Amino acid sequence: MSRVLVARLDSAGDVLLAGPAVRAIAAGDGAGPNEVLMLCGPQGAAAGQLLPGVAEVFTWASPWIVDPAPPVSDEHLAVLLDWVRSRSVTEAIILTSFHQSPLPLAMLLRLAGVRRITGASVDYAGSLLDVRLKPGEDFPEDQPEAERALRIASAAGYRLPDGDDGRLRVRDVPDAGDLFGGRPYVAVHPGAAVPARAWPPLHHAAAVELLVAAGFNVVVTGGPKERGLTATVAGPDALDLGGETDLRGLAGVLAGASAVVTGNTGPAHLAAAVGTPVVSLFSPVVPAVRWAPYKVPVELLGDQNAACRLSRARECPVPGHPCLADVAPEEVVAAVQRLCLGVASLPARREMRNG
Repeated sequence: MSRVLVARLDSAGDVLLAGPAVRAIAAGDGAGPNEVLMLCGPQGAAAGQLLPGVAEVFTWASPWIVDPAPPVSDEHLAVLLDWVRSRSVTEAIILTSFHQSPLPLAMLLRLAGVRRITGASVDYAGSLLDVRLKPGEDFPEDQPEAERALRIASAAGYRLPDGDDGRLRVRDVPDAGDLFGGRPYVAVHPGAAVPARAWPPLHHAAAVELLVAAGFNVVVTGGPKERGLTATVAGPDALDLGGETDLRGLAGVLAGASAVVTGNTGPAHLAAAVGTPVVSLFSPVVPAVRWAPYKVPVELLGDQNAACRLSRARECPVPGHPCLADVAPEEVVAAVQRLCLGVASLPARREMRNG
């Protein structure tokens, strides 16, 4: 069995979107399966642990990806080099988004003795990459991020096996079906790591009130640092699970939901990985065609032509955050009702066809 390193150094959502490519690489090239070792950043390591086909996850904070960036030092680089050498890695596939370069990592992997490296780079790669795809030439940039990763894996010689439909997946999902005594519920995840992608907390709270009034059971989820937010959003009538679940536990909660309401953040992709429809409150600071929830029914809300479009802003550059703040709670409730009735919006149908 060959050992292949797959690198995705940024967020949990990005790692989840790499899942189909990881499965393709794990399946091998016809000579037998591969043992996949996954290199993740601190924000993505827990997601890497959930991916089918991953044998081991190593966590390393990349100075050109992580924000705030760790200092570049001999000691910090040696941690990565020593681990790669200890695992006798001979091949690596570097998965990146359009704004990231694989070349710094490729340089380090060469120093660690990796003989074959594949990546996508707009810059001349010289001897750093054995297989180089040129974004915008060898593949279009405006495609779902999961498919971009599959293109990179395919260039290395790996494709999904027959019967694998390319959807996002996670493994070992716990059963959370008893949250409301087995009754259906909707999950609302109000937090976002990037403020420009967050719907206002009081909008969330109003949507929860309206959902409860419409007869829905509602659970509100969030991380340990979001307990104040989830308490505000849940109010007296929803179940507040802020800080109560790790990523695997959150997968169980989302898997049991009839629909999930969230922004462009990791839980949107986790919901897609467990097959749950998503009401996506999507800020256009990045393109929805690349990062909307993949291959599940989606209701895409938010002004995709707002002034912040494609700015990649972390803080909203437009006063009042109109791309999302102008979405009314009633619109979210209506979107939930459509998804729960199995009626996807036109954007959702288009997204699924493109997937």
